[in-house]
Amino acid sequence: MDYQLDWRFQTFDELTTTELYAILRLRSEVFVREQRCCYLDADNKDQRSHHVSGYRDGELMAFSRIVPPGLSYEYPAIGRIVVSPKGRGAGYGIELLNVSIQKLEELYGNVPIRIGAQLYLKRFYESFGFRQSGDVYLEDAIEHIEMTRPNQ
Repeated sequence: MDYQLDWRFQTFDELTTTELYAILRLRSEVFVREQRCCYLDADNKDQRSHHVSGYRDGELMAFSRIVPPGLSYEYPAIGRIVVSPKGRGAGYGIELLNVSIQKLEELYGNVPIRIGAQLYLKRFYESFGFRQSGDVYLEDAIEHIEMTRPNQ
């Protein structure tokens, strides 16, 4: 695959303070400011997760974290999936999911993958093989569903 973004795959300890700041800023910009969710983003899972960051010209455009099995769910998970408003419409979300799934499989092999998805993105995640695996629930007044991607 030919990617448009410069991808970095790092443990928490490998992140520089500048990279960590960019990640937290992007997550806050989208999840707190844009989506108006009042929640504690710093949930003590980042330290045990791997971080997938996509940069364009030195600016963070896309991010996710790969959460190990047992920390959020029974299976490894991809979470905090976010694309910068500046990068929307450029295919970065597709790149991000492809890279995130690839990196998760490098870490854990061909295993089921779990996500907690905003309901309006259900079809997007289904295009990657995820299927709804739980009832609709409200998180910060936004409808979510658990989705699982079985072994491929």
